[in-house]
Amino acid sequence: MDNPKLKQNTIVVTGAAGRIGTLLRDMWGARLADHPILWSARLPDQDIDLAWNIGTDPAPSLPQGAVILHLAGQTRGSPAELAENRRAVSGLCDAALKAGAAHVFLMSSVAVYGLQCTLIDEETPPHPFSAYGQSKLAAEEAAQQILPPDRLTILRLGNLAGADTLLSGARCSPVLLDPIPGQPGGPVRSYIGPRVLAQVLEMLILTSFAAKALPDVVNLAQQPALAMADLLQAYGAHWRFGPERAEAVPCVAVSTKRLASYVDLPLATAHSVVADLDSLKGLWP
Repeated sequence: MDNPKLKQNTIVVTGAAGRIGTLLRDMWGARLADHPILWSARLPDQDIDLAWNIGTDPAPSLPQGAVILHLAGQTRGSPAELAENRRAVSGLCDAALKAGAAHVFLMSSVAVYGLQCTLIDEETPPHPFSAYGQSKLAAEEAAQQILPPDRLTILRLGNLAGADTLLSGARCSPVLLDPIPGQPGGPVRSYIGPRVLAQVLEMLILTSFAAKALPDVVNLAQQPALAMADLLQAYGAHWRFGPERAEAVPCVAVSTKRLASYVDLPLATAHSVVADLDSLKGLWP
């Protein structure tokens, strides 16, 4: 019997064993609408369809005309280790070209923007200051060099509730928050809840199957940006302000006007983002 995951209209998701990949596997299962999903990860597992160490292993034959969501990548490590992000994207995009992929969604990060003092939209020139942000920008550039612009959408993800260092484990140990002069709630960031993220990705992927035009770059977050102290309070975490640090970043707030023109995007409050995260208790992270 033919494997439906090797036919057209298949969704390929890399990084299936990572935090976002695990979330999507829990929420989507084996199919999204009428589209079978091929889950790919570095190591074999009973829930993984394709074991592929991207950038190191030879590329497998991907389903023709697939839509690919590339989540795999390094989030920490030395500059040499983070350079794997570019290598993996190059390998993924080469395989996507050979398979005639209908569209590739590349998960990146708002870290590529660096330190910007105003609301950041997708036209803001990237200027990453961290090694991680630099590696994600290098990965973006690699994808843009290989894939036609109408087949690539770069997803610049803001702070994902439960996956960032703020709320992960905040109920188990006290949190020391950077004080920011003039900001009583401490640092401000653009957040997105995990369920909202999954819903947004679903809508973008289904839009690509409908052969509708998609943006080349889009910020993934909810509006408005939230103060970290408000999130910790809503989360019921024990926290306090620590000493002032010169390197503390007061605000990273991105515009989501472009995203909102493609998907329904709920407004964010500290309580709604925490409720989103809490709804996944026992499943993720």
